Amino acid sequence: MKKQVIIMGAAGRDFHNFNTYFRNNKEYEVVAFTATQIPDIDGRKYPAELAGELYPNGIKIYDESELTNLIKNNKIDEVVFSYSDVTHERVMHNASLVNSLGPDFRLLGNDKTMIKSTKPLISIVASRTGCGKSQTSRRVVEILTEMGKKVVSVRHPMPYGNLVEQKVQRFAELSDLEKHNCTIEEMEEYEPHINIGSIIYAGVDYEAILREAEKEADVIIWDGGNNDTSFYKADLTITVVDPHRAGHETKYYPGETNLKMADIIVINKIDTANSEDIDKLRDTIRKENPNAVVVDGASPISVEDVDVIRNKKVLIVEDGPTLTHGEMKYGAGTVAATKYGAKEIIDPRPFTVGSITETYEKYPEIGLLLPAMGYGKKQMKDLEKTIAKADCDSVIIGTPIDLRRVISIKKPSVRVTYDLQEIGKPTLKELITKEIK
Repeated sequence: MKKQVIIMGAAGRDFHNFNTYFRNNKEYEVVAFTATQIPDIDGRKYPAELAGELYPNGIKIYDESELTNLIKNNKIDEVVFSYSDVTHERVMHNASLVNSLGPDFRLLGNDKTMIKSTKPLISIVASRTGCGKSQTSRRVVEILTEMGKKVVSVRHPMPYGNLVEQKVQRFAELSDLEKHNCTIEEMEEYEPHINIGSIIYAGVDYEAILREAEKEADVIIWDGGNNDTSFYKADLTITVVDPHRAGHETKYYPGETNLKMADIIVINKIDTANSEDIDKLRDTIRKENPNAVVVDGASPISVEDVDVIRNKKVLIVEDGPTLTHGEMKYGAGTVAATKYGAKEIIDPRPFTVGSITETYEKYPEIGLLLPAMGYGKKQMKDLEKTIAKADCDSVIIGTPIDLRRVISIKKPSVRVTYDLQEIGKPTLKELITKEIK
């Protein structure tokens, strides 16, 4: 008899775990996926075209709230937890629920899910969402490009659309974002790579993606998502940590795994963190991974026009996932508002509409910042309406892309950008040059 399995996920790691371990495994039958974190993912199917010959009807995706009923109604033997950026406590609450109903609770290890590349591969991962993986990845791309290497990046999945069409996606021009019907969240990750002349892949089937990327690369970069572990075996693992959330690096899954696996640890945002939290983080690194090389980094901001901020009532828009399940209390927009003398940071909550209101109901700790939620056209329109209603003089855009390119913002606005800046030695360039020859 095949073991009956449910995979708990968020439209990323869950699909990868299925593809690499369960898809062609005749000892198991995956009965269902459950979904959380990503709006409107439940009610869909993992399609037969991707699920393989053992699943001619595909696999249904249910909301995670249906987990108990699914276990009871399907004689489930095993539940596999397959998503990221959650507390250890929450993981074990899920384990306790599953075990109380009878099945085993399982976390798949790297040996079963990491794919080996034929090319040198550097993984950039983090302890939490919003630590600064993206700017670190871009810095590594720049270093390798200066060395004369052809670099191709592969981004952690964000499959919010048609999964069959998204099996393998390649982004080299801004027009590719429109071609693939990208959400704001996807654009925030792909567009910065395109802007520095770099190619980036993403999608659903990460072995197929890797084999395509290898055809045009000397070196592959894994640009991680959330605080997930890499889908690929790395020759060099760089983990980014955040002193603004000191202590989280050992309290969140699987960020602690990334901390312990790292060859290089980048302590980012040193320029805006307090010394006590930085020292606390250094102590944790010495205890948990004493062999890692530590690189100090900052994310200094650049602002288009400070007069749009000074003495103004401002609405601050920040990266959605970082504010929601990433639990960040402020970002680059807040730093800019403080640095350049905003008169007031207005509360967006009285002005929210539709799905943006629902986001605050689910994540009330967001507070005075507006998350740039844009998982679909309706949510993007809700974001646009919220900004239009807000009682403010101007809008500070602290997102990785220029929101004005994808939604209409008629109020005076200013964009805040940031890149990784290394402080002191060793530098990433010294370390990478030594490793990649």
